[in-house]
Amino acid sequence: MNETTHNGAPLPENKTENKEMDTLTANTLRLLSADAVQKANSGHPGLPLGAADIVTVLWSHFLKHNPQNPTWPNRDRFILSAGHGSALLYSLLHVWGYPVSLEDLKQFRQWGSRTPGHPEYDPAMGIEMTTGPLGQGFATAVGVALAERHLAACFNRPNFEIIDHFTYVLASDGDLMEGISHEAASLAGHWGLGKLIVFYDDNRISIDGPTSLSCSDDAAGRFLAYGWQVLLADGHDKNALANAVEAAQSNLKAPTIIICRTHIGWGSPRQDMSKAHGEPLGLDDLRRTKEALNWPLELDFYVPDAVREYINGLKETLLEKQESWNKLLEGYFKEYPDKRQDWVNWQEGKLPADLNKTLPIFDPAKALATRTASGQVLEALYDSLPVLVGGSADLTPSNNTHPKPAVDMLPPDYNGRYIRFGIREHAMGTILNGLALHGLRPYGGTFMVFSDYMRPAIRLAALMKLPVIYIFTHDSIGLGEDGPTHQPIEHLTALRCIPNLVVLRPADANETRSAWLAALERKDGPTALILTRQALPLLTPESDEAKRGAYILVDAPKGHPAKVVLLATGSEVSLAVEAQQLLKEKGIAARVVSMPSWELFDAQSEAYRCEVIPPQSLCLSVEAGRTLAWNRYVSARGVCLGLDHFGASAPYQVLYTKFGLTAENIAAQAMKLIGK
Repeated sequence: MNETTHNGAPLPENKTENKEMDTLTANTLRLLSADAVQKANSGHPGLPLGAADIVTVLWSHFLKHNPQNPTWPNRDRFILSAGHGSALLYSLLHVWGYPVSLEDLKQFRQWGSRTPGHPEYDPAMGIEMTTGPLGQGFATAVGVALAERHLAACFNRPNFEIIDHFTYVLASDGDLMEGISHEAASLAGHWGLGKLIVFYDDNRISIDGPTSLSCSDDAAGRFLAYGWQVLLADGHDKNALANAVEAAQSNLKAPTIIICRTHIGWGSPRQDMSKAHGEPLGLDDLRRTKEALNWPLELDFYVPDAVREYINGLKETLLEKQESWNKLLEGYFKEYPDKRQDWVNWQEGKLPADLNKTLPIFDPAKALATRTASGQVLEALYDSLPVLVGGSADLTPSNNTHPKPAVDMLPPDYNGRYIRFGIREHAMGTILNGLALHGLRPYGGTFMVFSDYMRPAIRLAALMKLPVIYIFTHDSIGLGEDGPTHQPIEHLTALRCIPNLVVLRPADANETRSAWLAALERKDGPTALILTRQALPLLTPESDEAKRGAYILVDAPKGHPAKVVLLATGSEVSLAVEAQQLLKEKGIAARVVSMPSWELFDAQSEAYRCEVIPPQSLCLSVEAGRTLAWNRYVSARGVCLGLDHFGASAPYQVLYTKFGLTAENIAAQAMKLIGK
C-alpha cells in the first residue's frame, strides 16, 4: 500500500538508515515476545509479531527517551494502548536497556514478576501507564498531550522550550471500537493537539475473527471528521513508517493518526488468523516462525550481539539529547529565576505550607449546599495552586467547578487552567488521568449518577495511584424533581468498592473544606468528593476531624452513656443531630458520629475507631442510598436506614418524608432498636 495522507497527497521521501539492523531488531522483538508468551503458556503473540516494525522505527529513529534516566521530564511518551501486546513492550524495554532483564521476560505473567499480563504503571521501568482495558491508553494519551501543551505554555520562553515532547500511542482495532476512543478523539481534534501521534495497528482481526464481522467503520473518514491529520502506511514498510512519522511531526496544528496496515502474527503459520491474537503459538508453530525469520532454532530469548551494539550506539545520541536539555534548563533558570520554584513544585507535587490560611470561613447562620461550599473552597485555593487544573462535563454551573479567575485551556494558548470537557464523562475521567501522569493536580465534575460513565477511568486512577479529584454533585434523592434516572442510589456503595479510592461525603461547608484538604494532601490515589444540591446547615466545627474519616460530632451528656450511636454521612448528618435531640427529650442518650469517609476511618488506629464506635454499641446508620455494606459498622444487631430501591420525581423534602429519612423516623427506629 502506498503511504499517503487520506486526501491523496504524497508523503515526503525519507529513507531509514541501517535498514538491515532495523529488520534484525524488529525480529528480535518479535521472537523475544513469542518466546515469553510460549514459556508462560499464556498471552498474546499476534500483536508483537505484527507491530514490531512500527515500534522499531519509532524507538530507533524518532522517540526521544533515555533508558539511563527513564523519568526525565521532557522525554517523549510512548503509550501501549493495546496493552494485551505487553510482551512487545517488555521486549522493547529489555533491548533498550531499561530495568527489564531476560529473566523478567522469562517470568512473564508469573507471580511476583515485573512483567505482568498487561503493563502496569512504572515510569522508572519505562512504563508510562497501566493499560489493558481497551481504549483507556488512547484516551489517557489525550490528557498527557494536553498536559504537555499546558506546561509548555506555562514554562516555555523564547529560546527556552524546556517542555517540548511528543506523545505516541500504539492502538489496536479494539481500542478504536471502544466508545471512549470517540469521545477522546473528538476532544483531541477540538484542542488541536498536534504533538499527539497515534499508530493504529490495523490488522483487521479480533478474537471472534475478522473485524468485518462486527465493524465496517471508515476509520480514516472518522478521524478526518474529528479534525485529525490522517496518514496511511504499510505497517511492515519501514521507509513508509518513517515518512509517516515525519509528516506527523511536521503538522503541529492537529493530532495525527497513522493507519498502519499490518498482519497479525506476521511471519508465523498463524498470520492473519484470529487464534494468533490470544494463544501461544505452540512449539511447532514457534519453530516454524523462527525458521521463516532465519532465527537460531536452538536459542530461546536470544538477542543478537549486533542488536545490542546497534541500540547502544543509538542510546549515545539520546543521552546527548538529554544532556543538551539539561544545559537548556540550567540556562532557563538563570534567565528566569522566578520560575524555579514553580518547576520544583510541579516536579515534586509540593503544596504551599500555608494552604489552610487561604481557605474560606463559613457563616454559621447560613445554610449552604456542599457543592456551593466546594466551589468557594476551590476558588480560594486556585491562585495558590498553579498545578490545579480541571473542569466539568458540561455541568459547570451545577458542579461549581469554575473559579472566577479561571481561563479556558484552548488553542492557540494553552495557558488557561479550565477545561470544557463537553458531555463526555468517560473521556473526562481518562484525560484527568493523563494530566495526573504529567504531574498536574486535576479535578473533574459531573453529577454523581454519571460516575458510572467514568468508572473504568476511576478504577485505573486507583490502580496507578494517581491523585485525581472527582467532584460528584447532586449526590442523592436530594436533587429532587429530576427523578430516579438522576438520583444516585447505589453509587456510594459502588464507589466505595473500588480499592484505593477515597470517598468523602461531607456533612456541611466545614467538612467540605476539610475534604478538599484531604484530597489535595493525598498523593497515592484518587479522591471522590460527594456533594449535595440542597442547602445544609453548618453544624460541624472548624477543625480537621473530618480528615480522620469519622468522629464524634455530638455526644451523649456527660455521665450518661449513649444507648445508641447514630452514624450518618452528608446531608443525613443534620437529620441525625435533630433525631438525637428528639431522643434526648425522651430521656434517651445518643451519640452522633459524622462519617464522611469510610476509607479514611478504616485507616485510623484500632483504638481511635473503638473510641468513636464502641465495639458493643447499638448502632443505627443513616444514608440516602443503598444500605448494602453498612453492616460492617452497624453489626447484625443494628439498623441500617437508607434506600434499597430507586427514588422518585418530587421535591426533595417530599422524597425524604415519603422514604422515611426524617429526624422523627430516625428517632423512632432508634427507640425500637433499644427496645423502647
